[in-house]
Amino acid sequence: MRLVLVGAALLGVTGCATPPTTSSSGDDSRLAAAERLIDAFYFFEPAPLRAALADAPESAPQIVYYQGWAEGGNYAVVSRKPCRLASADEVSCDITVRDDLIAALGTGYWVTDTFHLTFRDGRIVKVRTTSNDPPDFEKALDWLKGERPDLMTGPCRGFFVGGPTPQDCVRAVVKGFAAYRAAKALTK
Repeated sequence: MRLVLVGAALLGVTGCATPPTTSSSGDDSRLAAAERLIDAFYFFEPAPLRAALADAPESAPQIVYYQGWAEGGNYAVVSRKPCRLASADEVSCDITVRDDLIAALGTGYWVTDTFHLTFRDGRIVKVRTTSNDPPDFEKALDWLKGERPDLMTGPCRGFFVGGPTPQDCVRAVVKGFAAYRAAKALTK
């Protein structure tokens, strides 16, 4: 009987205590929406991706283009961390991928892309990406623009701003990166 009374007393004391901090349902819904966008992106499902971007019209051309680029560049997820709240209105999602671009450069490591999703009234209103591309990535891209300027008016027309052929573009860039690597090896 004493055990029951002690247990009841403890329940009464803990019942008055402040409950542990947990995420709100708004936080949960933003995190779930972010995870759905990432699923659509890396499963290469354009219709769900466009639906997720319905309230982010300024971001949609770049993100949809990037999805085509990722598919054409054979992005494969190596590591995907759960999306996290970065601030009151932003969710960030880190995804490490292996792809044909970095393989062509021969850098020996894989890139982590971070998606930054801005929310307003529970809706995704902006999406931007950042990555830890190796320095050779930008150097190779600059070299390619100088050595093969027709690439930017051909398959890479509209490069990351909603161009029509992101998959053709990335495949051409992969070949160009291999040429850059070979030219760089010749100058050593």
